[in-house]
Amino acid sequence: MNEISFIGAGRVARVLSLALTHSGWSVKSVASRNMDSAKALASLLPGCQAVSVVQASQHPFVFLTVTDDAIASLCSELTWHTGQSVVHCSGATELIALSAASVQGAQVGGFHPLQIFSDPESALRNLPGSSVAVEAEPALAARLLEIAHLLGMRPFVLPAGARALYHASAGYAASLLLPLIHEAVQLWREFGVDEAQALQALLPLAKGTLTSLEQRGLSGALSGPLSRGDLGVLQKHCTALEALGGEHLAFYRLLTRRQWPLLKTSDRGLESTKDGLKALLGDLPE
Repeated sequence: MNEISFIGAGRVARVLSLALTHSGWSVKSVASRNMDSAKALASLLPGCQAVSVVQASQHPFVFLTVTDDAIASLCSELTWHTGQSVVHCSGATELIALSAASVQGAQVGGFHPLQIFSDPESALRNLPGSSVAVEAEPALAARLLEIAHLLGMRPFVLPAGARALYHASAGYAASLLLPLIHEAVQLWREFGVDEAQALQALLPLAKGTLTSLEQRGLSGALSGPLSRGDLGVLQKHCTALEALGGEHLAFYRLLTRRQWPLLKTSDRGLESTKDGLKALLGDLPE
C-alpha cells in the first residue's frame, strides 16, 4: 500500500508530502516537535493526522525530514522494527545516522531532492524534472526509485561515503552562486547604481549564461575577455579592481583562473595567451 508518514514538518516535508499526495500516495501522519507545525501541514493533506513523533515512527514507511544535526539523535531515541523503511532526506548526512533503526531491523535509506526549498510553492512546481539522490539497499532502493519516477524526478544512485562531497558540489550550483552576484552588485555601487537596478541589469545576463550552458555545455558557454584572449581588457579589469582594495582583485583573479581549464577544452586556440594570462592572474590550473 502506498502510504507514508513524515517526521518533520518543514519545507521539505511540505513539498514532498504534497507531491506524493498529488501522485496517488497517502500521507497518513505528520509529526513534529512543534505540534502546531504538524497540524498545519496535516491540514493540507487529505486523511492525514498530526500525531506524536513516537506514533509516526511506528508507520511502515517513514520519511525523516528534520535538520541534519537532528537525524541521528532522533533516530536513536525511537523504537523501530523489522519490516519498516526509514528514509532521511539529507544531502550531506551519511546513512550511518540511521544505524539505530538499522540494528533494530528496519531498512534505511536516503532520498535527497536536488532542488531549492526556500520557496515551497516554487519547489513543488520545479520538482518534476529535478534530480534526486537515492541511497539504500536494493529492496528499498527500488522503492525509492519508484517514488522518484512517480514524482517525475530523475533519480541517480549515490555511493556510500560520497554525501558530503556531493552536497558541497551542489552548493556551487545553488547558494554559492549568490556571492558572485553580490560581488557584481558591490562593484555597481562603486559607480552609483543601487542593488535593485544592478540586479535588474545583471539577472538577464546570468540567466543567459545558464541557458547557454544548458544548450552548449561548460566550455561552449564560456564568454568574456578570457574566451577571446583579450589581455588588454583583463589588464583594465585588474587595474580597476586593485584600486578598490580589499579582496576584489584576488576574488576576480581566482575565478578567472578557474576558467582556464574550460578554455583549454574548447576549440578557440588561445594557448598563445597563456604566458600573458599567468603574468596577470598567477599560475593557471591544469
